[in-house]
Amino acid sequence: MGNRWVVPDIHGCLNTLKSLIENRINLSKSDAIYFLGDYIDRGPDSKGVIDYIMSLQNAGYEIHCLRGNHEDYCLRAWEADKKRFMFRSNIEKDWRKNGASSTLDSFGVKRPRDIDEKYINWIKKTEYYIELDDCILVHAGMNFNISNPFEDTSSMMWIRNFKVDPNKVGGKKVIHGHVPVEMSLIDLFVQSEGYNFLALDNGIYYKNKDGFGNLLAYNLDTKEIAIQYNIDLEF
Repeated sequence: MGNRWVVPDIHGCLNTLKSLIENRINLSKSDAIYFLGDYIDRGPDSKGVIDYIMSLQNAGYEIHCLRGNHEDYCLRAWEADKKRFMFRSNIEKDWRKNGASSTLDSFGVKRPRDIDEKYINWIKKTEYYIELDDCILVHAGMNFNISNPFEDTSSMMWIRNFKVDPNKVGGKKVIHGHVPVEMSLIDLFVQSEGYNFLALDNGIYYKNKDGFGNLLAYNLDTKEIAIQYNIDLEF
């Protein structure tokens, strides 16, 4: 058994992702990697990010992919656009306010419905959460205000504030991305045993903001964090 790595929000930053995988963690086929979602939007090459992850899957690497809120935007905008001839849906308008233009540009299309269906099908196969022996992996978090937080898949992609109820998740730590967190806080979460959650999104798309702007990979077994600063924003 190799290493188990968790990678949060990538947001279209292909070169940064490749450097993290190939130069920082040196991924091998004995490893497992868990992506927490938000592969697309904001960065320059959303299509390239999905192509790269697909290539790892096709090469036989153990890859697990969760769905983020930006993939949810994409899916719902694509489905709505398929039903329309001219006017944009409200969900497409919302998506365009949150980074859709860079994603559509990377696919070389103007409308969501023109995205190649193989990418839509790939997104549809992503999971809402993954439960391991020692933790629960999810994009945004979980809704602990209901009796069974595993039933609220929308919150798994979208929730921003939550307090873990350990009795509802078997005492397991909830590991997530979604909301950018300053690097010193992430270090604190990792080093302290007292937290029942771990937030890993360091705001990869933030440029020139102290404590932010990196893509991380967290080793579930050694608690090591591999850090790759954003090299896509240099171009």
